[in-house]
Amino acid sequence: MSSTPDPYPVDPWSVPSPPVVPPPDPIGPGLVIVQIGEIGVTSSVVHTPAGDIPLAGSTWQVNDYWHSEQKIPTWAIVCAIAGFCVLTVFSLLFLLVKVTVPRGTVQVTVTNGTRQYVARLPVTDQAQVGHVHQQVNYVRSLAAL
Repeated sequence: MSSTPDPYPVDPWSVPSPPVVPPPDPIGPGLVIVQIGEIGVTSSVVHTPAGDIPLAGSTWQVNDYWHSEQKIPTWAIVCAIAGFCVLTVFSLLFLLVKVTVPRGTVQVTVTNGTRQYVARLPVTDQAQVGHVHQQVNYVRSLAAL
């Protein structure tokens, strides 16, 4: 038996191609339709870190916990320190500048029978709060089907 040399020898410097891995199956039945914090909602199940809750018959509640903080902006502190060498008394007036910063959390509670899960989402403006309310209203409509 005669062996013929391979006309296309394997390049010792080539990188082998990675094995083809199929994509992972989605968790539970169906794909996640809505993601609210760590809560994932599919067409029939609510996925939470504490376990799955059936979507049908679930009740959803949203609570806003807002507070406003007043703080001295960074630029005012820099101007007060830089101006202290030039105009001592007047540069301290920069420290009177205050900025109101809204902060808070939105608490989303999902309940079905004896199962309950609470997610707390940090928010920094009213638009984020409105978005969470819209998502929860959409999920309420899915739960009513």
